[in-house]
Amino acid sequence: MACISANGTLTESARRMLQTLQSPVTPEEVAQATSLPLFRVRSGLRELAQAGLVEEKGGLYTLTEAGRQKL
Repeated sequence: MACISANGTLTESARRMLQTLQSPVTPEEVAQATSLPLFRVRSGLRELAQAGLVEEKGGLYTLTEAGRQKL
């Protein structure tokens, strides 16, 4: 399931994931906070990173400025 629709808006699950990234967190922490399956969180974070909305450093994910603006 895509996190960003064809018109560029965030899906509900993407919005929930981004809201958990106010400080660096692991995919497991995002899954726990959002009640989304870990496989979905991992694929969603990859998609959001490719879109420039999150960044990963050492296995931890945080919002970029573009991600903050998208929320």
